[in-house]
Parts: sequence; structure tokens; C-alpha cells
Amino acid sequence: MDSLRLLAHPIRLRIVHAMGGGRLLTTAQLCARIPEASKATVYRHIDLLVNGGILEVAEEHRVRGAVERHYRLRQDRAVIGAEVVRTLTPEDHRQAFATAMTALLAEFNAYLDREEADPVADQVGYRQHALWLSPAELAELIGELRVAIVPRLANSPGPERAQYLLSPIHFPVEAPQ
Repeated sequence: MDSLRLLAHPIRLRIVHAMGGGRLLTTAQLCARIPEASKATVYRHIDLLVNGGILEVAEEHRVRGAVERHYRLRQDRAVIGAEVVRTLTPEDHRQAFATAMTALLAEFNAYLDREEADPVADQVGYRQHALWLSPAELAELIGELRVAIVPRLANSPGPERAQYLLSPIHFPVEAPQ
């Protein structure tokens, strides 16, 4: 299964989000992160991601007679390349966008369901801005976002860090005049 098909599912996308920053997580930890999915469902999606090369087993430990596996994200495999994007049909784009929005909504609801959730203190944002941009200005803006975001992708978990989900979305809402 190619990376697009592997990542185009809300549960698998949430697993990939959870694994960011070099984290090593067990299936039980991932099940706790995605409580609305059954354990069997999470296990099945982890298995698909491992078989597809997006997750790998980083460690194995014996716990009460069972083998507990810690998984690691292979960040280089958890991407959809530009060559694949160029081949997508409008229906493929609809499905991928719907998957991303479904995962985003599930993550946001899971955040709000936490007892300690504090959108003001956590600086939660979900603004939308309608910008008038030429193709060159759009390319410049995307480049500036990459300069700001890419170095932070290497951040690892730490005592002062919380994992934030950042979802830049941009598309024309009307054709150029």
C-alpha cells in the first residue's frame, strides 16, 4: 500500500501525529490517545503502518509473558511526495482533505474532552484569513511558513513542551479576475 493510501485514514493519521517528535509509543499508549477507537482497530492500523514501512518496531520488552513493542515513526516514509500529488484526481483530493479534517476534528475534540483543557492558556487558534495573493506571493508565503515550521519538526518531547497540531490549509476560493 502506498503512503497516500496508508495516511488517508483518520485513525492512521492520528497515530502518525501521536508518534511525532521521535516518540516511542506502545499500542496501549496509542489506544489511550485514541479512546474512541477499539483496541482491535488501533492494533489493525498499527499493523498496516508497520507493514507499509511508516512505523517500525524500535524496542521489544517482555511484560507478564507478553511482548510489548515500542514503535517509532519513520518520518521520511510518512510523507506524500509531490509526484504522487500531481497524479491525484479531484475526488482523491476531496477524500484526502476529508480525512485530514476528520482527524483534525477528532484531535480537537479529544483535546477539549481532557479535564485540564484550557484553550486560552494553551493559545488555541483556529482563525481563517482570506488573502489576495499572486502565484509568486503565495509561493513566497509557503516558503516563509516552511522556514518557520520545518526546524521545529525536529523538536523532541520535553518537560516544557506540549505537542501542538498545526494545520496550514490554503486554496483559492475564487479564480483570478
